[in-house]
Amino acid sequence: MSPGRHSHNASPAMGGPVLDAKILESVRERALLTGGQLDAIALAGAVHDSGVALGSQGAAQSLESLQHEVAGLSVLEPFAQRPEVTDVLVDGQGRVWTDSPAGLEPTEFRFSSPEQVRTLAVHLATLAGRRLDSASPFMDMSLKNYRVHAVLPPIATDGPLISIRVKRSAQLELGAVLEGSKGFWLPLLQAIVQRQMNFLITGGTGSGKTTLLQAMLAETNPQHRLVIVEDSKELQVPHPHVVSLQTRSANVESAGQVELKDLVVQALRMRPDRLVVGECRGSEIRDFLAAMNTGHQGAAGTMHANNPQSVPARLAALGALAGWSVQATALQASSALDLVIHMNRGSHGQRGPVALGSLETGSDGQMQMRHLIDLEDAEPLAEYGRRFLADRFGQALARTVATALGNESNKEH
Repeated sequence: MSPGRHSHNASPAMGGPVLDAKILESVRERALLTGGQLDAIALAGAVHDSGVALGSQGAAQSLESLQHEVAGLSVLEPFAQRPEVTDVLVDGQGRVWTDSPAGLEPTEFRFSSPEQVRTLAVHLATLAGRRLDSASPFMDMSLKNYRVHAVLPPIATDGPLISIRVKRSAQLELGAVLEGSKGFWLPLLQAIVQRQMNFLITGGTGSGKTTLLQAMLAETNPQHRLVIVEDSKELQVPHPHVVSLQTRSANVESAGQVELKDLVVQALRMRPDRLVVGECRGSEIRDFLAAMNTGHQGAAGTMHANNPQSVPARLAALGALAGWSVQATALQASSALDLVIHMNRGSHGQRGPVALGSLETGSDGQMQMRHLIDLEDAEPLAEYGRRFLADRFGQALARTVATALGNESNKEH
């Protein structure tokens, strides 16, 4: 084989220079052995192990291409680098879509076959030290500045699927996150953080829950120790004392799994000033709420809920996964959580908070959401909400909110 040329067994590097299939396989084996930690020396070793005889020019080109493959998302990298893009998605037909404040949009790129999508998905999985095959047809993992999720057929009925969440390295300040929202939200959310209140951020998919949580945590006291637990690391908080833990999937022998509920228990033993659960989605809600009820202030997390009214039902469902009755969950949640902040995504892609509420337990033992602020209601700030804000945050802030919502004529209590 002449220098700079590849054999007929070469495989396309998804939009880049052609890489020999043996080299790619060697890189994947190295990635699995090192848990995804591949530097230039490891890449050179992978080329050597492949047994492919390349001239100096060919080796240099292959190493450069391999470094590009390892450092990013291969052919999907340019789409993820577009300004304001938050998600890159590959559907069952091989079409590539991007999500941004402008909304979900198709790109000009399309994979030529399902095999190309599958190859890329397996490639990304192995770079992170994971396996993706018929025995393990789906995976969720962090790769550099991305959270990658992939599903293979027959689980994905129309073809392989890839979903990528872009984790921006430049963190937004709280003021920037709330730029398109009503002005009272900034001092109100800052006050929630400063008073070390326990809060939950809810909202639908892509509503900006994680972005808001990250910005609020950046406002915390620099002397506080933040312990963050997540399924896959997304929160990048610009704070001097942050400890991050993430879950681990079982290996091919179905051993070694570490779940979110395990991490919550471990986090409580690490002297947290603030316990943060990236997203509550299972039985970890039990230990999370229990921690708040045993003196841990300033705890925070996110939870998926399409609207504020569905928050109690969603919490009850998670409590059931932990073995709690509806009444037990209601008592724990209403006493543990000070406030619920609900996010929404507007028709033009604008994300921001639209409601603030508190949880209560009714006489029937059922959990209820008491709305304090609801921008989508005919009366966005009811009298109870005004009294609550004045009691918890002072008359000045309550008046600011009331004025912004056109309720300045309300009586002060």
